[in-house]
Amino acid sequence: MTTPLPLASEPLAPEGCCTPVRAAVDAEEAQRLARVFKALGDPTRVRLLSTVAAASDGEACVCDLTAPVGLSQPTVSHHLKILVDAGLLTRTQRGRWSYYAAVPGALDRLADTLRDLG
Repeated sequence: MTTPLPLASEPLAPEGCCTPVRAAVDAEEAQRLARVFKALGDPTRVRLLSTVAAASDGEACVCDLTAPVGLSQPTVSHHLKILVDAGLLTRTQRGRWSYYAAVPGALDRLADTLRDLG
């Protein structure tokens, strides 16, 4: 048995039953979060971020990151650029090679933001 739809003259909800809602984050913060989530939406980038974060000296050369993910250096560099642009990694150029390190507190800030939304 289906419930009949209200007629156009009938209100869909009683007056005063709904509480006004507000956005939990502003437009700029939503853009920033979307960039981070997009960066983390790729399994290769998650693996690269975790590999860099777990590096014994806190950083990793791009030349050492190709084998763990089984991709070419240009492809790995592309993924790493996305992680840098999202604010999750930093990049330092040393001669021919780029070295990457996790941005201190970046993942903690992301976790805090998510906790605040809940």
